[in-house]
Amino acid sequence: MVGSAVAAQFEKLFTEHLVIAAQLVQAAKAGHSAGAADAEKRWYANADVIAAFLGHINPHWSAKNWQSMMHEHLALTKAEAAQLLTKKYSESISTFDRIEPQALTMADVMAYGIARQFPSKFSM
Repeated sequence: MVGSAVAAQFEKLFTEHLVIAAQLVQAAKAGHSAGAADAEKRWYANADVIAAFLGHINPHWSAKNWQSMMHEHLALTKAEAAQLLTKKYSESISTFDRIEPQALTMADVMAYGIARQFPSKFSM
């Protein structure tokens, strides 16, 4: 898989990821615990597929590392959403303060892997 095929697959997986996240929040907001549990299960499964995909397309990325980062991110994001839904705003701010550096770490891992995979495109 190269170029546009990789981009299209990543777009598909990431779009699914965001749609499932919205479904999880909607179910939780409506008080549908079974629907929320189902969405959460699909959300983590999607994250595992994304992690495996990233580990496959770049030799400088570890699927296991991506899975760990994704799971941590999902747990934090779910906690923040629950805090917002229950009007625990101070707690949600504290959780966001943990999400931000974690997301930036994922961005750094992604950027590093891309730069290492295509060194001629970057000056290091």
